[in-house]
Amino acid sequence: MKFSTTAFVLFPFLQHALTSTVTYTFDLAWVTANPDGQLARPVIGVNGKWPLPTINCAVGDQVVINVNNNLGNESTGLHFHGLKQRGTNGYDGPPGVVQCPIPPGSSFQYSFTVAQPGTYWYHSHAAGQYPDGLRAPFIVSDPKSPYSGQYDAELVLSMSDWYHDQMPGLLASYVDPTQNPTGAEPIPYSALLNDAQGISLKVQPGKTYFLRAINMAAFSQFYLYFDQHSLTIVEIDGVYTKPQTVDSLYIATGQRYGLLLKTKPSASQNYAFLGSMDTTKYDRVPGYLNENVTGNLVYSTTAPRAEMPVVSAFNVIDDFTLVPYDGMALLSGAPNSQIVLNADFFLRDGQNRAGFNDVSYISQKVPSLFTAFSAPAGLAQNPAIYGVNSNAFVVKQGDVVEIVINNYDAGSHPFHIHGMKLLILGPMRLKLTLLLGHDVQLVARQPGVYNPPPHFKHPDQRNKNGHNGSANALGYTGNTATMPAVPMRRDTWLIAPNGYTVIRFIADNPGVWFLHCHMDWHAEVGLAMTLVEAPQQLQQQQRINPAMTSVCKAQGIPTTGNAAGNTQNWLDLSNANTVASAQRG
Repeated sequence: MKFSTTAFVLFPFLQHALTSTVTYTFDLAWVTANPDGQLARPVIGVNGKWPLPTINCAVGDQVVINVNNNLGNESTGLHFHGLKQRGTNGYDGPPGVVQCPIPPGSSFQYSFTVAQPGTYWYHSHAAGQYPDGLRAPFIVSDPKSPYSGQYDAELVLSMSDWYHDQMPGLLASYVDPTQNPTGAEPIPYSALLNDAQGISLKVQPGKTYFLRAINMAAFSQFYLYFDQHSLTIVEIDGVYTKPQTVDSLYIATGQRYGLLLKTKPSASQNYAFLGSMDTTKYDRVPGYLNENVTGNLVYSTTAPRAEMPVVSAFNVIDDFTLVPYDGMALLSGAPNSQIVLNADFFLRDGQNRAGFNDVSYISQKVPSLFTAFSAPAGLAQNPAIYGVNSNAFVVKQGDVVEIVINNYDAGSHPFHIHGMKLLILGPMRLKLTLLLGHDVQLVARQPGVYNPPPHFKHPDQRNKNGHNGSANALGYTGNTATMPAVPMRRDTWLIAPNGYTVIRFIADNPGVWFLHCHMDWHAEVGLAMTLVEAPQQLQQQQRINPAMTSVCKAQGIPTTGNAAGNTQNWLDLSNANTVASAQRG
């Protein structure tokens, strides 16, 4: 890994706030790895190594990642999961949404200011690449943390599922109804901790550790359990919380937790910990599957490794009950618009597909951000120019937006929204709010689905009714009296089978933001939509990076025009993409 750091002053009005430029160079290329000891296979390495390096920085740092694509056979793009990218929407990462893919033999530099503390991760957002290894933690330290001084050191623990086959072949089989008539997702072979098995976390007796837990899996939700040790939740997805002590955790794909772990007073023995994939979410449990992976808290290198005792049941907390530390109150006023997204799976164009409101997401000829940049005055607000299959909704600057997601599937789904996060605490950080994105509040979550009164609907909603059949309002009425006074906030949340979740936020982060299921199989077959936020302000405040324009031009990808690349008649979408590539989903 090539790494450097340079100190500089971030803003003139923060005369004493010295920050750094933290620089990484990532040469992406195929290497061979065998993390579960069963099969050596190609994985995407960085600078000839895998697992990949953790990105470490501090609040206020400028992070620069130089990506050189030496894969030879695949394009790529990096997403920094949970970072809001206020003012730097073009570095958010998803090809087709905010950038063109970085092709083999090309390079691109991501550069952005990190104005939020917490536990994050980075991963490819192209062609299902991150299950092939392009994923690692992204840690933002915070000397002003409300828990500063309450722990002695930090530990990072990632969870992931491991496939023996590479994604292109698995995706081709998954979307093909002749090979996969039920639409069942491929099942991994093994569970990994820190992209390995049998790991050790070295600890000292009588200490408190800040443990950053990250689920980087492609498909699997994880239980996390430490034998004879409790865990105290103090952060979720970068949002500090009031402390809550638990015996174990349920961590959905894409979610992160900050935990305080107190060690025993004596180093007389070591203790095991367990990551266990939730196999109830699989359509089948094959005989080859090893859903459990263990590690050791190593107090003493001379004591024997600990064996994991049988865990008969996991006692997990409902994350909806966690309370943000800053006490940010419910956005209790009536929303300016309500977007209802009905999630479901279906057969479309001879493929197993998924989508919201009967629309399967397909990236367009022009990345949606570039359409927003280049649209004439007055047309950027028209969702039609982004193409039917971008599934775009446009919201205005300052709107209070409510999104209801109805899950018509019998399985649970972890949904992730880009560009949205927390309120930074403390007088120094209040000056940094110019760099902050949305505060996303989870205000309701229940079984059943919700059909809103017509006058609550977003103006675009009337053309996007979604699921065939009637929707039943089971629990959610929009009555703020039933909502928590201080709602939980996070960027990745789990929706129950045949249930709904409601989020609210103020539209104050101009950009084009992706909302999608974080089970990678489902994202790849279209369970996603684009939120076009404040496009007029976006045009005034941001522009395309000239280096990205060159990347697009080299591939013949237009950077102006509507979804079809039409710059003459912006409402002519006759050449837009409406059928997905079968091989890539």
